[in-house]
Amino acid sequence: MQTDALVETPDSSGAYPRLSEQQISAIEIAGRRRAVRSGEVLVRTGDVGYDFFVVLSGKVAILDEGPPLPELVAVHGPRRFLGELSLLTEQASPFTAIVRQPGEVLQVPSERLRDLATQDTVLGDLILRAFVLRRTLLLGIGAGFRIIGSRYSPDTRRLREFAARNRLPHGWIDLEDDTSAELLLRRLGIAPEETPVVIVRGDAVLRNPSAEELARVLGLRDTGGGETVRDLVVVGAGPAGLAAAVYGASEGLDIVVVDGVATGGQAGTSSRIENYVGFPSGVSGGELADRATIQARKFGARITVPAEAVALEGRDGTYAVRLGDGETVVGRTVVIATGAHYRRLSVPRLEDFEPTCVYYAATQIEARLCLGDPVVVVGGGNSAGQATVFLSRYAARVALVVREPELDVNMSRYLADRIGRLENVEVLLHHQLRELRGDGCLDAVVAEDDLTSERRTVPAKALFVFIGASPRTKWLDGQVALDDGGYILTGPDTGRPGALYLETSLPGVLAAGDVRHGSIMRIASAVGEGAMAVKLVRAYVGRSHGELQRVAMAAPR
Repeated sequence: MQTDALVETPDSSGAYPRLSEQQISAIEIAGRRRAVRSGEVLVRTGDVGYDFFVVLSGKVAILDEGPPLPELVAVHGPRRFLGELSLLTEQASPFTAIVRQPGEVLQVPSERLRDLATQDTVLGDLILRAFVLRRTLLLGIGAGFRIIGSRYSPDTRRLREFAARNRLPHGWIDLEDDTSAELLLRRLGIAPEETPVVIVRGDAVLRNPSAEELARVLGLRDTGGGETVRDLVVVGAGPAGLAAAVYGASEGLDIVVVDGVATGGQAGTSSRIENYVGFPSGVSGGELADRATIQARKFGARITVPAEAVALEGRDGTYAVRLGDGETVVGRTVVIATGAHYRRLSVPRLEDFEPTCVYYAATQIEARLCLGDPVVVVGGGNSAGQATVFLSRYAARVALVVREPELDVNMSRYLADRIGRLENVEVLLHHQLRELRGDGCLDAVVAEDDLTSERRTVPAKALFVFIGASPRTKWLDGQVALDDGGYILTGPDTGRPGALYLETSLPGVLAAGDVRHGSIMRIASAVGEGAMAVKLVRAYVGRSHGELQRVAMAAPR
């Protein structure tokens, strides 16, 4: 890599803004100036809790350290700042920053930067926007840690999905067609049968790690540990859960949020949400989730993934949420915001292709995997519509299979109209999938016309499924009342006298968002219910305190 004559990366997208002298003076209050020498490493890939740097003079190179070889990502000169979203979320850095021309930097501890950004909203917005754009760029080029494994390996798919759902910058080296993979494994002393492996930093190798193990290394686990009783435990980090975390933590509640997969829920998998109030040009689900996560952390909420809730237990006026790894979080109150998950297709051989060619999300990660290929999307709702529009920019052809007679039966009109204008999209109305074809990898699907029973073969290298959802309530094991579809009953529907509007059949346990019976399945309503849940948590705590006072006053003296 040539670095002798480094040229500053132009700021064409807003990812690399230049600070004003006034902004630098404001930042200097929270940090210190110091000289740096050529070759000095300011941030190393894998560092958790790294500092914020402003380049005052000289130049700093941002590197993706690979493997197989380091690559130059960007060059920063005077009045540019370093970092990306991992600095605000206290996760592992996906890049290395090395001084290439000596000079001076302003160094600020990450926690002081977060305080400063809260006080100076203009500066905070500038930094956050740049960090969000940089995360998108890193995801697009496959920077960050490396997953090495075969496309046919279910464990490789598991690790890639974990990284994709959590919007973690990473690269994938496919054993099947990457000629550098075998040489790299040999250098690391790893046999092909030991894959998949994850390289987070240098030659440090994780052999087929669990999602929890990888999350700990990357700084995603943060329950606080122990049996400390929190004011509120939020189960689920989708829009409802994140809203509860933001509003609750901002009011001073001690909150832990756990989620079995990633922050953002189903909304986090959406490439573009265009009907959410306040975002006229649309916003990606990932960006919305990242912003809400940073906001909740700013107010002091702990958010940890993956941390799957497997049981809810009452304990003398508190509730314990037991996690899949054996850890337990305890709260005086609980908000269940586990949402729903997409249903699986009932089609022969689905399990043969699910590990490698079937997807339940359409993000940049999945789009890169099907670049230039024909793909099929199944579903007639907004999620399927958003996926179709997004994938049409990457795939050679997109076939949208819809069982409804018209596209706008369950899809917003604006999406249906947009799909109708896309030249590389074919919509198969009143069709259903009947067969998947391929040897090892998907080659085609067979769709049947419900009106004529005619079948046609549609080429497809990937299948994206968005056919409705089922509530994530199996872990509750009869602890709260559910309707016939498995959704949680709340308020008067529980039959429990005095139950608050979002309160379940258990006092102090509330439900919000898509998991709740009667939810209208929209992001805005989920956010509203998450905020409302915090208000009701306070009402419950006040009511409980009042009941305790009455008991105490009535007790014999």
